[in-house]
Amino acid sequence: MAQQTAATRQTYNFNPGWKLHVGDLSAAENPGFDDHTWKPVTLPYAWNEDEAFKKSIEDLSTGIAWYRKHFTLPANSQSSKVFLEFEGIRQAGEFYLNGKFIGRHENGVMAFGFDISALIIPNQENVLAVKIDNAWNYKEKATNSGYQWNDKNFNANYGGISKNVRLHITGNVYQTLPLYSTLNTTGNYCYAKDFNIIGKSAVVVSESQVKNESSTDQKLVYEVELKDLDGKTVKTFTSAETTIKAGDTLTLKAEALVTGLNFWSWGYGYLYTVTSRLKSAGKIIDELSTKTGFRKTGFKNGMVYLNDRVLMMKGYAQRSSNEWPAIGLSVPPWLSDYSNRLMVESNANLVRWMHITPWKQDIESCDRVGLIQAMPAGDSEKDVTGTRWDQRKAVMTDAIIYNRNNPSIIFYECGNESISAAHMQEMKDIRNLYDPNGGRAIGSREMLDIPEAEYGGEMLYINKSATKPLWSMEYARDEALRKYWDEFSPPFHVNGAGPKYKDADASDYNRNQDSFAIEDVTRWNEYYQERPGTGTRVSSGGVNIIFSDSNTHHRGEENYRRSGEVDAMRITKDAYFAHQVMWDGWVDAKKTGLHLIGHWNYKAGIKKNVYVVAAGDKVELILNHKSLGFGEKSNGFLFTFRNIAYQDGTIRAISYSSAGKKLAETQLKTAGRPAGLKLTAIKNPNGFKADGDDVVLVQVEVVDQDGNRCPTASNMISFSLNGPAEWRGGLAQGPDNYILAKDLPVESGVNRVLIRSTTTAGQINLTAKAEGLQTANLSFETLAVKTKNGLSAQLPSDGLKPNLSKGATPPGPSYTVTRKSVKIASAEAGANNDKAILSFDDNELSDWVNDGRVATAWIKYTLAKESSVSAVALKLNGFRTKIYPLRILVDGKVAFEGNSTPSLGYFTANFKAIKGKTVTIQLAGSGKEKENSNIGVEVNGKKLDDGVERAETKLKGGLSIIEAEIYEQPQG
Repeated sequence: MAQQTAATRQTYNFNPGWKLHVGDLSAAENPGFDDHTWKPVTLPYAWNEDEAFKKSIEDLSTGIAWYRKHFTLPANSQSSKVFLEFEGIRQAGEFYLNGKFIGRHENGVMAFGFDISALIIPNQENVLAVKIDNAWNYKEKATNSGYQWNDKNFNANYGGISKNVRLHITGNVYQTLPLYSTLNTTGNYCYAKDFNIIGKSAVVVSESQVKNESSTDQKLVYEVELKDLDGKTVKTFTSAETTIKAGDTLTLKAEALVTGLNFWSWGYGYLYTVTSRLKSAGKIIDELSTKTGFRKTGFKNGMVYLNDRVLMMKGYAQRSSNEWPAIGLSVPPWLSDYSNRLMVESNANLVRWMHITPWKQDIESCDRVGLIQAMPAGDSEKDVTGTRWDQRKAVMTDAIIYNRNNPSIIFYECGNESISAAHMQEMKDIRNLYDPNGGRAIGSREMLDIPEAEYGGEMLYINKSATKPLWSMEYARDEALRKYWDEFSPPFHVNGAGPKYKDADASDYNRNQDSFAIEDVTRWNEYYQERPGTGTRVSSGGVNIIFSDSNTHHRGEENYRRSGEVDAMRITKDAYFAHQVMWDGWVDAKKTGLHLIGHWNYKAGIKKNVYVVAAGDKVELILNHKSLGFGEKSNGFLFTFRNIAYQDGTIRAISYSSAGKKLAETQLKTAGRPAGLKLTAIKNPNGFKADGDDVVLVQVEVVDQDGNRCPTASNMISFSLNGPAEWRGGLAQGPDNYILAKDLPVESGVNRVLIRSTTTAGQINLTAKAEGLQTANLSFETLAVKTKNGLSAQLPSDGLKPNLSKGATPPGPSYTVTRKSVKIASAEAGANNDKAILSFDDNELSDWVNDGRVATAWIKYTLAKESSVSAVALKLNGFRTKIYPLRILVDGKVAFEGNSTPSLGYFTANFKAIKGKTVTIQLAGSGKEKENSNIGVEVNGKKLDDGVERAETKLKGGLSIIEAEIYEQPQG
């Protein structure tokens, strides 16, 4: 919650001026302890940050570290309330102020705080000491239980005070902080209701929990002022006067109809400042400002609605650490915006943070960039009971209260695996108590047949629903190193080549860039085929794991996960642009999307397939003004041109509509010989701050004499840095992944490095050299940041502007109806007739199966009305691995005869429309397994979901249908 100083409330940035010692020391909590030799740091700062991406997740260092801070409060604050707010630590901490123990926090995820009013020494130096323990096996003191999410697979262990800290000073009558588990307070709650999207109006509500810690009763008026992005007052409204008795806590509320609202939307991070004031006898005694946005949501008909418009979920499952090399998660807010906005620019609308609640900085960043969030609390891969379940509920409670004013959060996720109906209801009760009006669905992974969940979805296969939305929690997770273009480009990596993973083939986790992009197209297209507009039961989308390469569990040859559509330095891979094409639209993809995969710098004589990702109907390839014809279309968006002979020059791709109208054009040009280096600074839009935390991201490219990047260059670059700055470096394949090295190579012609400011302002000079290439130089200036007595009035995210690039929610429908479901009235079958209804019950965990004989391998559906049937979609048991020879009849006439194809869920038989009232599906022969029997097996040997386990489907005449859907073409 962004909070600014006003009236008697002051909020300070408490990040400056800390000291760090790695290791345990006795008496370090004492205020007189000598810490002058300790390392000075600015928070957020993980004490093992040097290891980020250098070590595999399980090898990240753990142990004890001490942090200390000396500070003095402003004059005249001796009678005030004083609070500390920590956005989070890893894992657990014991806190001491002026030698006195003030509390402990242990869950390693959520924000927490302390009321330090009674221990503050006015007008003198105070000393805060924190003992941090980031052990993987840390156990909660009160219960002797570990935490389920303190896991070596997914929760990168950057130890210490790795998130922001603030200090608040208020009067004795004040609006509380949303820090429930430690302060038992709930803070402010802003929301809107009674939306009129077309009319741009809603009733805006602000509620604040208020404490009266004065010695007298207080008569208060609660006043709310709403300001737009330009700081203009839109509306001011008040509550009736209320008396709060001394020592009491009460919630005050005010609401008003507001017109001319700009609704928060995808890629349109429009935020308002809601200032809530406590006024006594007309005088402001407390004032709190909250950044928030207003949007309307809906979760029905198997779809997600944002501002009354259907939005298919498209995005990434991203590690909540959202980490960078040699820094970990503790980056400045502008860099969080840079990374998260890249997701939006790939046309993602959703980030599903994984396993634990992300820190407040990333949550607020998603508000600004216009990126929907699915917020977990704390979990691992299974449901739990007892203390560990209580821990999960406690974290969810804290997370909801702390983050309920952030409009980008639209989903609360209760687990990365299905939880019981009873547990789901417990979580739902927490949401209903603390966020009943926020317009957020609460659910968990899977939950296909648990009505208590308001959304769900599996991983790695397709679910559809006519009721609650189901979106895939992970639909693709293969890995590819950005360095590997294809087998024809240096370093000539053969697709799939690499070591085994746990003694199993790991080809899918050692892909080249072109293979990686193609696999993403193949996977997404199956979901796209079941999008809204394709029937009553639809898929509401899915997320690709992950967005950026991650210092977490990996299956490929490197010691970190390379499933990202960008690498760890946020340099794009081809798969990023493939998604940009496929995801460009709320549901239906805009026809203008086009991307030519790869580069155009090969050796003479090379022949290779050229791939284009396009949303158009056909694509033409032109090499040096000569047409090479039209590509072979597959998987909805992929166009393949086979065995193209390389020639220096320009290769162009042009996409067309089916009527021949030109839609888009793109090209690749052959770069010349490497001639020099080019440096580009990507930095804080408000200037590079000399606060010891800010960074500049510098891109280095090998370019030809015309400034074009050389896409196959791998030159070693030597950097030299002068001035008040700290080298954090970059990442490349090689010893220790070149972490912190000042000599590191470009990969595919480009790399990036991070440089961190110190607390001294001044000019910084960076030089990059490479043998035989022209040297590049770059200079930048850091700006002084005012800090006094350990406090700064400048909060880290101050001045950051929202992304409004996609504009407000467009009017009108977001999809075209391409087929219409025909209602099934009843069914009869050759065997197990009483179970036939289970094949059209909108429940993918139930099925109809025959007795394994060909003679009984049929089911006949009677339609609610005579219809012109043109397609049948089937979710067959063994959908990944089994091929069924099928015959489909409409009123006894053969409409389709052929084999089903293995898929991520659904096989659709399309045929010339036949009018009738019955549809019969028969097994025309015995089914067979797909040739690649490992298609449904993970590299660890675990079988992937492949339907409902049935022995009958192993028999020669086995037929099992999980869901059957029958369609006709829409009229008109």
